[in-house]
Amino acid sequence: MHELAITQGIIDIVSSEARDKGFERVLEIKLQVGEYSGLVPECIMEFFPIAAKGSLAENAVLDIEMLKAQFKCLDCGYEGDADRKNACCPQCRSTALKMTVGREFYVDSLKVE
Repeated sequence: MHELAITQGIIDIVSSEARDKGFERVLEIKLQVGEYSGLVPECIMEFFPIAAKGSLAENAVLDIEMLKAQFKCLDCGYEGDADRKNACCPQCRSTALKMTVGREFYVDSLKVE
């Protein structure tokens, strides 16, 4: 359950930003989480109140946007979704794919007071 440690890391990032920017309360935290990041958004949501307790993000809304995986075909140059059942490019059927989106995990924005 590394999501608890990850969620604590989010609070650490927010606290660091508060020290740097001088805000006193966090109203909303927006996260970007890639489909293949290995993180379970439901667990992050569940652990957030525990990690945020007593912090300036204690009553903040956590908004998680899932990023759907996108690929680039190294043979034909196609960019977009792939045929996942066959793990190939939908245009040329090549299996020479590179994931361009889908492993991300970051704090996208904060709404603060």
